[in-house]
Amino acid sequence: MSWPEKTSPTLDASEKRTLGEGIFRKCDGCGATVPSADLAANYEVCPACGHHHLLGLAGWIRLLLDEGKIDAWDSDLIPSDPLSFSDGKPYAERVVAATKRAKTKESIVTGAAMIEQRPIAFGCFNFQFMGGSMGSVCGEKIARMFERAREQRLPVVLLSASGGARMQEGILSLMQMAKAVSALERFRDAGMPFISVLLHPTTGGVAASFAFLGDVNIAEPKALIGFAGPRVIENTLRQSLPRGFQRTEFLIDHGMIDVNVSRLEMRAQLALVLSHLAPQS
Repeated sequence: MSWPEKTSPTLDASEKRTLGEGIFRKCDGCGATVPSADLAANYEVCPACGHHHLLGLAGWIRLLLDEGKIDAWDSDLIPSDPLSFSDGKPYAERVVAATKRAKTKESIVTGAAMIEQRPIAFGCFNFQFMGGSMGSVCGEKIARMFERAREQRLPVVLLSASGGARMQEGILSLMQMAKAVSALERFRDAGMPFISVLLHPTTGGVAASFAFLGDVNIAEPKALIGFAGPRVIENTLRQSLPRGFQRTEFLIDHGMIDVNVSRLEMRAQLALVLSHLAPQS
């Protein structure tokens, strides 16, 4: 008598691709397969090669701020649709979808916080909200942040990660560049320091306005920072760009950035800069 052979269930191709999905991630830097939990615990920095993957808003708040807390300002402000814009999908619907995906009502969160027991005004872009684009509400929140910081005598720490001005608001989004910089200049006239942290990517109208205007400009390793993207520039100029163009290391070599700081050392670096520029009485 022969016994039936023991067989294992056969997985089709789609099941094989999804097996373990979300448990492991492939590092964009070295190609190593890393447990997702390890990347999350290390604030999205590869433990093998140190490559910096995108870190969300909640991660930055947890990494930098005392007890991971921020007393948010102007969280009730939401975008309107002044141009009734549609690019195949109404702008109002895109805002609703972005709010659901990013879990914020705009592309930036601002508020009062502390770093190593030093009170600051803090702002951080949320790239998940329409690519961190700057529309009317985003620009208004940045201007109000500088104004409140001036009144309360708080140094400002602002983390930028943006694709630039929000095209769905047209010229109204471009006006935010001047408004934010004007508020920054009034803040600076009061003698208070502004620390600008440029994350990957910081481009367009954000890079062309306040992002490079910090008393100290800090950037993450290999972040893409500039106005237009490299491909746009190459297609316009019809010539190849230098290797590493618009990356943090290139910008430091050319005097555009003050310091290149690993994400895992960012809190300590900010506390050090604050101790020099905004010493506590």
